[in-house]
Amino acid sequence: MGTKTKSWREKLEDSKGLPKVEPITDKMSKRWGEGTVVIPAPIEVNDIMNTVPEGKLITIDHIRKKLAEKHSASIGCPLTTGIFAWISAHAANEAALEGKTDITPYWRTLKTGGIINEKYPGGINYQKQLLEREGHKVIQKGKKYVVEDFEKRLM
Repeated sequence: MGTKTKSWREKLEDSKGLPKVEPITDKMSKRWGEGTVVIPAPIEVNDIMNTVPEGKLITIDHIRKKLAEKHSASIGCPLTTGIFAWISAHAANEAALEGKTDITPYWRTLKTGGIINEKYPGGINYQKQLLEREGHKVIQKGKKYVVEDFEKRLM
């Protein structure tokens, strides 16, 4: 008998001893420089995503910067921040499927360069609809979908 799989909400609320600030390892320093990295708790990433008002946007890089400032670290961990944004998006979608309307607006969180995250619930087409409904223009660049002039809409 297997154990019940955790819901996305449970994954979001399981901080696993995070956040923690650690020195940037030698392996990481080639790309990220020296100093410290904050490994955020999933709920912290969600909380930042939740502050993005309609008509505005944020990128994973901006979330990482906010986390670094909050924890007085040099950088926010690129890997965990991206994973926790993905968990947040799925937790919001899970809540929406349960009929909740006050959910984290994950479609307003973009990848670097204003790219829509194809791994978020509903995929590109669904997020494109939600973004366009909020007044954004989505354009295709190669295989990627980008919010046009996203820099002007960052919070």
